Amino acid sequence: MLTVLVDYDSGNLHSAQKAFERMARETNAGDILVTQRPEDVARADRVVLPGDGAFPACRRGLQAFDGLEEAVLEAVTRRAVPFLGICVGMQMLATTGREYEDVAGFDLIGGTIDRIVPSDAAMKVPHMGWNDLVVTGAHPVLDGVSTGDHAYFVHSYAMTMADRTDRLAHVDYGGEVTAIVARDTVVGTQFHPEKSQATGLRLIANFLRWAP
Repeated sequence: MLTVLVDYDSGNLHSAQKAFERMARETNAGDILVTQRPEDVARADRVVLPGDGAFPACRRGLQAFDGLEEAVLEAVTRRAVPFLGICVGMQMLATTGREYEDVAGFDLIGGTIDRIVPSDAAMKVPHMGWNDLVVTGAHPVLDGVSTGDHAYFVHSYAMTMADRTDRLAHVDYGGEVTAIVARDTVVGTQFHPEKSQATGLRLIANFLRWAP
């Protein structure tokens, strides 16, 4: 079993790699590989797409690696392998990102990526730090994850859902902010599970065990 973390120069993947390696050992889930090679993605049994920074930069950064985006989409849409998008990696699942300019996403989960506008003007953006999940959907990756569990966020934009049934969890930050989405073999977390201690490690372990 091979889980690939896609490296397209979108940020430091060290903490994500360590978290996935730890949980792979604990769940006997096989090997973890950080790679920029499309051929590695093509043989992966699971694919993880992290992302830090602005939506347009991440989209173009992924496209800059010859064949890499195509390999990711092939894995998800043709081979239906379990896929986890993290932070901007989750946002790229949407139809359109609206950070600085309109940029097309993968359109795997309908919605737009819009700037967070808290109802209380005193609340700062970016939304940064710990927040409590409000779990509203059921999914194997949420086994043992409940409302009130903490997750770590760093973002200024979030997904506005086209279909609320694709949203598994949100947080309250002057209004509802999408935290976890899922459809078919695709899951996305706006927060960083590798930085979310027990909650994040449990979600990673669940993802590594998940067999849709």
